[in-house]
Amino acid sequence: MHIKTINGNTSDGGRAVGDGPAYGGPGGDGPGGPEPGGPGPGADGRGGGRLRADSAPVLAGAAVAVGAVGAFLALADIASPLRAPCTLFFLVLAPAAAVATALGRLDPLSRAVVAGAAAVAADLLVAQAMLALHIWSARGGVVAVAVLSGIVFLGVSVRRRHSGARGRGSRTN
Repeated sequence: MHIKTINGNTSDGGRAVGDGPAYGGPGGDGPGGPEPGGPGPGADGRGGGRLRADSAPVLAGAAVAVGAVGAFLALADIASPLRAPCTLFFLVLAPAAAVATALGRLDPLSRAVVAGAAAVAADLLVAQAMLALHIWSARGGVVAVAVLSGIVFLGVSVRRRHSGARGRGSRTN
């Protein structure tokens, strides 16, 4: 339904009532992008297709589950098409998560890059040591990486607990 004004245009800037926002009009995402101060892209104003911040724990839980499935499939020697990708995911995820906890004060991008590089280095170090000692096996590699990652996690945990206890005990009122 068009309502004509005196100059021949519609009252809503040239579009029919009920149509979506026109480019450049109020609430529209014209050639210059969304209006400053208005909601971002997406019908709900949450930013379109970007991940929301509260989905991070869900993604972390899913990553841990995939890594645990990979470790289980490798240790139980179950023939499955998911065994190789899930085990590889575990072999990268476990040491990367351990190193990332130790690097808590870095910005997230730097922490991810350093943790990923350290994970690959740890995997290569474990493989090289096992090959040099002639004890290479897939199960042994998964166990060695898990133990190494666990030691790093425990070391970080003990260090934080020890430094927190020392900090609280040294204060006087």
